[in-house]
Amino acid sequence: MPAPHDRVAVVTGASRGLGKGIALALGDAGYTVYVTGRSTEPGTHDLGGTIGETAAQVTERGGTGIAVACDHRDDAAGAALAEQVRREQGVLDLLVNNAFAVPDDITASGHFWEKSLDAVATFDVGLRSTYTTTWHATPLLLDSAERSPLIVNISGFGAVCYLHGPAYGAVKAGVDKMTHDMAVDLDGSGVSVVSLWPGLLRTERTMRVVDADPDLYAASLPIMEHPELTGRTIAALDAGPSTAKRERSGRALIGAELAIELGVTDVDGRVPVSRRNLLGAPLSYSDAVVR
Repeated sequence: MPAPHDRVAVVTGASRGLGKGIALALGDAGYTVYVTGRSTEPGTHDLGGTIGETAAQVTERGGTGIAVACDHRDDAAGAALAEQVRREQGVLDLLVNNAFAVPDDITASGHFWEKSLDAVATFDVGLRSTYTTTWHATPLLLDSAERSPLIVNISGFGAVCYLHGPAYGAVKAGVDKMTHDMAVDLDGSGVSVVSLWPGLLRTERTMRVVDADPDLYAASLPIMEHPELTGRTIAALDAGPSTAKRERSGRALIGAELAIELGVTDVDGRVPVSRRNLLGAPLSYSDAVVR
């Protein structure tokens, strides 16, 4: 892993799950990490976790964790977050857009019209929040351009295969296209942006399902990724040469494949396994630019 340094990161939606794993891995690499989310009081979420607990663990692991209560549906909160980072750090090197609304029945069986309309929350915290958080943070990223800043938008295989229904898929596909178009606007600025696809993750939510029926998921367990793998991969990309970031800017990247390219292993030493053959590959877009 990279040696501790003075790079500053924002990881959205990091009370638990993938966001927490990313934040902790960045702590291992010495980052100052702004941990955002809505969970501020222990016991208020059935899966546990708060932004304060994550921030404290980031600090314990060698970084500096800073908890910021932020509802990413609220544009004013996004603006305040960017202003706080500017005021306290003066720079921003890494923005990880991970915040995502997870309605209770999004993974339930059934057709989309048979589930609640709560699925549209993913458009607000998942797609729209990725845009607005980046919009507020980009002036600071541009001011930090000599430090080769990086934006990572968390997406996934749902962009190209049926996964959890049409709302989920539309959000993931939208994040990938948004990433491509952001890269067009950022070209030549010194700021790079990628979309990253994790595999099947050992999050608290997923493991609760696995633990309820371990026999059903026995075949999947050996290839499930720890949430910190994604953070390790992001840290390795960010620590690499600026040319490597620029070359990938605008692309959707399968996390396992990027990890292998960068020599990153999971927390238990395993080499991750790409799900490309099973679930599909990122799309390519036209090079045409119409302004």
